[in-house]
Amino acid sequence: MIIKARARDIGGFAVRRVLPAIKQRSVGPFIFFDHMGPVELPAGRAMDVPPHPHINLATVTYLFEGEVDHRDSLGTFETIRAGEINWMTAGRGVVHSERTPAALRDAHATVHGIQAWVALPEDLEDGAPSFTHYSRRSLPEATIDGAHVRVLIGDAYAQQSPVTTLSPLFYVDAALPAGTRLPVDMHYPERALYVVSGEVSCAGEQLGEAQMFVLPADESPSVEATSESRVMLLGGAPLGSRHMWWNFVSSSKDRLEEAKAIWANGPDADARFPKIPGDDKDFVPLPD
Repeated sequence: MIIKARARDIGGFAVRRVLPAIKQRSVGPFIFFDHMGPVELPAGRAMDVPPHPHINLATVTYLFEGEVDHRDSLGTFETIRAGEINWMTAGRGVVHSERTPAALRDAHATVHGIQAWVALPEDLEDGAPSFTHYSRRSLPEATIDGAHVRVLIGDAYAQQSPVTTLSPLFYVDAALPAGTRLPVDMHYPERALYVVSGEVSCAGEQLGEAQMFVLPADESPSVEATSESRVMLLGGAPLGSRHMWWNFVSSSKDRLEEAKAIWANGPDADARFPKIPGDDKDFVPLPD
């Protein structure tokens, strides 16, 4: 199946949304996949995603270019830069914000990356929230027949990422010069590739920028770059159906309704959604 990204606006910031799609709600535990930008931010313009809540999922942020300040209700402050991973487990509830760093607001900047959400196993959905940052240097890299790969999460291409996960999955950033071939031989129940830039072919399909190809089961195809390309490879073991409403994801509709009722009163209305230290002047209200 080929999924074409759809344009979405998240408060003045353009993204290309891939998952969930009507005919493909998830790939393994990946239940949400947004391609952010590339967005050019001239001096005086910034990315500001005010405090907003999540439950029962993990957010995975990865940048190709730019910097973003992450703050959350655990007291975390971390600037994520290109090639790094932010993994935030929402568990029973967390609030976070994403903003252009203060030092970059008076200069031209570019933001480009992927924001993904990963479902949690049902018995861990209401666990304690947590946050972990992984530097670029900590993520293993390899060259496979001319293609350069960085293993962001999981085990692939004889490399093991240090990122701690709660279910089996893999996530790889691959740069392919024109004419190179990269095997996709990770054996997981569900796998996909997403074309960040360029053009590739895989399993008889021609794919261009902002397209995701859900790979045929029980096959080990190769990705061939027909032009210089960058692709994300992802997948894992599916965790069953999930309900999604706004920023809330859960195996239980009752938990979604409870989260909606709590956030309707904003941060600090309940211990699960506290205010964010250092970013408590505004927040994203519950949508109508």
